Amino acid sequence: MEKYIFDKNKGLWYELQGDYYIPCLKLPDEEQVEIGMWGQRHLDYIKNHRKGFYTALVLDCKLNRYLADINKRAAEMFDMLISQYKTAESITEQLKADNQMEWVARMNNICSRATEIANHDIIFA
Repeated sequence: MEKYIFDKNKGLWYELQGDYYIPCLKLPDEEQVEIGMWGQRHLDYIKNHRKGFYTALVLDCKLNRYLADINKRAAEMFDMLISQYKTAESITEQLKADNQMEWVARMNNICSRATEIANHDIIFA
């Protein structure tokens, strides 16, 4: 009995495992892109809450590029919000030099707000 059966018209092949021929499927190689914190959060979200969308991205070999774009957009939004909040609330390097604990508390508050906004608008949208 043959171990492999090829279907030249469809580009598939089947491998004998026990008494059954199992189709051997291979997705085309996808460009690997570094995914940061924001992309990982979105990946977790779409895996658990938007399974059809996640599967479509995987099958179309667009998942990594999509997550890299989400990561970039969320990081840019986060940085922009931090900068705008620092300016609006007069958080300066002088404050950092004069009262470090006050500066840390205010920066943590700003980072928390910026994270919530990025999560709401991009990650969990």
